[in-house]
Amino acid sequence: MPRNRRPQNREEKREEIIAAAQRLLIDDGFESASTARIAKSAGVTVNTIYWYFKDKDELLIEVLDRVLAEALAAYAAIDSLSLNDRLLWVVDQLEQLRGLVNTVHARAASSPAIDTWHTAFHQLADALFADNLRTAGVTETDLPAMSAIGTFVIEGLLTHQRDDADKRAVIDLLVRSLTAASDRPGPN
Repeated sequence: MPRNRRPQNREEKREEIIAAAQRLLIDDGFESASTARIAKSAGVTVNTIYWYFKDKDELLIEVLDRVLAEALAAYAAIDSLSLNDRLLWVVDQLEQLRGLVNTVHARAASSPAIDTWHTAFHQLADALFADNLRTAGVTETDLPAMSAIGTFVIEGLLTHQRDDADKRAVIDLLVRSLTAASDRPGPN
C-alpha cells in the first residue's frame, strides 16, 4: 500500500506549485508547460492546481510576481553601480527570462489579467528608470519622454540580440544622450 504524503499546509503546497511552474515556464515556455506537467513536477494532481489558482494565467502572474520580487531584491544590491552597469544588468536579466517576456507580450493581447500585470510592470520600470534619471539631473519635464526612450532601447536590445560590446555601446550612448540632454537649455 502506498504511503500517504506528509501533511502539508496550504501555503507550502501553493509555493511548491509556483516553484514548479516557474522552472517549467522559464525552461520550456508557456505552451509547453501544461498544467499537467506543472502538476507532475510539483507532485500534485491537475485538480489541485485549480484549488489554488483560477487558471494558468493566474499561476503565470504568481510566477511573474516571484521573479520580479527576486529581481528587485537583486537590483537593490547593485545600487552602487553606475546607471550604465545597472541598465546592462537589467538587459541581462530580461534576456535570461526571454521566454517569460515573450509570453507576457503574447498573452497580454488575450488575457486581461496578464495585460494588467504587464501595464503595472511597465509603470514600475518607468518609475525606477525615472528615479535614476532624476538622480542624474534630468528635469521633471523631460522624465516621461526620456524614460520612454530608455524602455524602447532596452526592448530593442531584447528583440535584436547583440554581443556584450554592442550592448555596452548602446547603453553607454543612451545614458550619455539622456543625461547630456538634461544640460541643454530649452527652446526660447
